[in-house]
Amino acid sequence: MRSFYLLLRIGLLFLRSKNKKKARSCFLNLGTSFCRFFIMTTFSNQQDGQPYMDPSETLSDVSQSETTNIQNSRTIVVTSGKGGVGKTTATANLGMSIARLGYRVALIDADIGLRNLDLLLGLENRILYTAMDILDGQCRLDQALIRDKRWKNLSLLSISKNRQRYNVTRKNMENLVKSIASLGYQFVLVDCPAGIDVGFINAISPAQEALIVTTPEITAIRDADRVAGLLEANGIYNVKLLVNRVRPDMIQRNDMMSVRDVQEMLGIPLLGAIPEDNHVIISTNRGEPLVLKKKLTLSGIAFENAARRLIGKQDYFIDLTTPYKGVFQKVQQLFFG
Repeated sequence: MRSFYLLLRIGLLFLRSKNKKKARSCFLNLGTSFCRFFIMTTFSNQQDGQPYMDPSETLSDVSQSETTNIQNSRTIVVTSGKGGVGKTTATANLGMSIARLGYRVALIDADIGLRNLDLLLGLENRILYTAMDILDGQCRLDQALIRDKRWKNLSLLSISKNRQRYNVTRKNMENLVKSIASLGYQFVLVDCPAGIDVGFINAISPAQEALIVTTPEITAIRDADRVAGLLEANGIYNVKLLVNRVRPDMIQRNDMMSVRDVQEMLGIPLLGAIPEDNHVIISTNRGEPLVLKKKLTLSGIAFENAARRLIGKQDYFIDLTTPYKGVFQKVQQLFFG
């Protein structure tokens, strides 16, 4: 501050002095010295190439912020026990729907060696690193997290593509999920591998909630019941049910169990029921989830409603007890009964 006043006085002398050339030289020299002094005092806290940090921002503040993010994050494992029931399709559509509602969502493909979640999201060509590369120290977490270009608050992390599932321990999964949650992701959805072996146990270890996906088939229901018991044995009590590939026409002919029958057999709260839809194959081949279609199909609406209920909003259940009828079918029924 004293240098500033001295510089001001020299400037006044420069205006009054008869020797303009000498006063100008003194003025420039003092101005240069003042600039050096200002730079040194301003950036004296920046050492060893580290960015300048406000002294009020301590390490404890950063740690507390990360801890708050972890506590506010919900980790949900999507599992089935039996393969081929639409578990990965449900993970992709629910994750995309939650992201469209404004939440930060991270999807983890924990199916080691048989990953498909990247295909359903259309991100297969952008994966350079996996979670195993993070654990091996070859990349950072933000490099392995692939951000969706359509909805940037949705990210994907693949565990591995060529490793055995025994290489990923429960501790590894827990640390990965904690690191993702500390980045501010509000929902972490883990696409669990099929079966109930060590890959299943490792995938469910970081979760506080679970979503069991099943179909109205007796084999899938029995596997879902077995998975529900394993989840409870591992301390996961907040479990919901998603009944997939429901066909109202078969239910009406008594060729398929109704959604209510499935729920009563398993004794698990129902999150939603998804009707059979031929557009699933088209959306899978295009790498575009059903919920992104401009004109939503009935299954796309069902996925969006299930996502709203998952985040705590009240929404209606689609009536799947009677077959869906188009305009021509309704006209035909009106005239011909």
